Amino acid sequence: GGHYRAMFRTWFDQAARKKRRSQNRKSKAARISPRPVAGLLRPVVHPPTQRYNMKLRLGKGFTLEELREAKISPKLAPTIGIAVDH
Repeated sequence: GGHYRAMFRTWFDQAARKKRRSQNRKSKAARISPRPVAGLLRPVVHPPTQRYNMKLRLGKGFTLEELREAKISPKLAPTIGIAVDH
């Protein structure tokens, strides 16, 4: 018999799923604009240790000093999508 077919996971909805995900991403971007879509804005830093320090990665957040220089209050920063590192 062919009852094993009942266990199959079909992908007939693949195209529809792709379209729905795309629409959801666009609606989220529109909803939270002008904040960054990819999460909070973070500084680019050099990692510690000789092995990794030639590379770049995202840091934890901007320091209070950096925010002061940019004339952004530390309380306002998270509300407009900027990560803060105290």
